[in-house]
Amino acid sequence: MDPLGFRDILNKIYNRYKLPVFPIENGIGVIESWDGEHEIQDDYRINYHRDHLQAMKDAIFIDGVDVIGYLGWGLIDILSSQGDMRKRYGVVYVNRENHDLKDLKRVPKKSFWWLQNVIKSNGENLS
Repeated sequence: MDPLGFRDILNKIYNRYKLPVFPIENGIGVIESWDGEHEIQDDYRINYHRDHLQAMKDAIFIDGVDVIGYLGWGLIDILSSQGDMRKRYGVVYVNRENHDLKDLKRVPKKSFWWLQNVIKSNGENLS
């Protein structure tokens, strides 16, 4: 959770190897739950991605790093490496728990709509 550190490492990797950089699996995992009715207000996820995307843009346009893409931690909530669903990573909530699959409904979080706008604007609109 360090956008300046993200920019710094993009610079260091690019300057060391002089090859295009493609950051993957960048994101934030948070314990979240859905009340079955209201949209999940995950402003912390929006802030995380906005700050890191801005740091990446600065690395590209100010520092001259050749970045060819960016992948966050998946679009939908997935099991963590320990098989745990409590910590959520995606912009789409999957309605299930560790030992209860519930209905597996996919529910867009607030960050889904924000990311959709970022993609439509090709990263110009991060607000």
